[in-house]
Amino acid sequence: MNLKEMNQPIAVAQLKKMYLNDRVSHAYVLDGPRGSGKKELALFFAQLLKCEDVVEGEPCGVCSSCRRIEEGNHPNVSYVVPDGQYIKKEQIEQLMHQMTRKGYEAGRKIYMIEEAHRLHPSAANALLKFLEEPEGSVTALLLTDSYHSMLATIQSRCQRVMLARPDRRSYMERLMTTYELTESLASTVSQLTFDEEEAVELSQDASFLLKRHLAWQFVTKFEQAAEEAVLFLQQEWANEVKSKEDLATVLSLILYIYRDMVTVKVGNDTILTYPDEKKSLEKYAFRLTYEQLSVRLDAILEARRKVESNMNRTLLMEQLVFNMQEG
Repeated sequence: MNLKEMNQPIAVAQLKKMYLNDRVSHAYVLDGPRGSGKKELALFFAQLLKCEDVVEGEPCGVCSSCRRIEEGNHPNVSYVVPDGQYIKKEQIEQLMHQMTRKGYEAGRKIYMIEEAHRLHPSAANALLKFLEEPEGSVTALLLTDSYHSMLATIQSRCQRVMLARPDRRSYMERLMTTYELTESLASTVSQLTFDEEEAVELSQDASFLLKRHLAWQFVTKFEQAAEEAVLFLQQEWANEVKSKEDLATVLSLILYIYRDMVTVKVGNDTILTYPDEKKSLEKYAFRLTYEQLSVRLDAILEARRKVESNMNRTLLMEQLVFNMQEG
């Protein structure tokens, strides 16, 4: 595992210190933006815990354990990823069975759960029981880019390791230079992910480009009049935003637009999510009070937390319009 390429010295040092001091916890949450190196950090720590020849807090990378973890076929290291929109209860039950049965090899068992914020409530409750009463020498590594979407009870039973946010300007430069993205599009996708492959896929995805447009349209309609926003939701929105993932993406973009208004209002020199709309952002920002902007941001965050419920998507957005007016 190349620590220099991972570029997460603080998180790496934190995990190495716990290992060297023999204070390895039974569960960790690796929390960082998409593309920040969570998976690489998890594999590094798994290698460190299983390595046969650790030197100064670093796995050797060449022993049988290190190589098998790198290749994804170590019998004592298990992986869980979402099956569709969620990580399902059945997946967690199967994982717990693997963790409690006699292993093919002696020693610590490790499991990694990617996108842990997408645990279905029933799956999260099943995992919680195991976290409360871990059996034997087992270490959990939960990976997420949405820490606050996880159950508070799961958060409280895990040690949080925060990954640094990569430098956005240099990342945008790579997207524009290497992949020929426009500055406007690079600005938008760099808010959503630091994974270059995923960013390029988004920039070429007609569905994402439409959602990007819908987010801006919602904001402009709302700032004209709440009634305009409701009409927009009923006539255009419902036909295009068809899934929870679609809704989560659009709400994130709306959130970033209002955050940009705050930074414009205070005069910060920052990268805007929609740089080609800077004049409109300035117009809205200076017309709105800080209290109004705060109410809008709180309402959007609350709506985003409700996305995983079974609430009708259009109704959720209409409720958002109402809540955003309270300021």
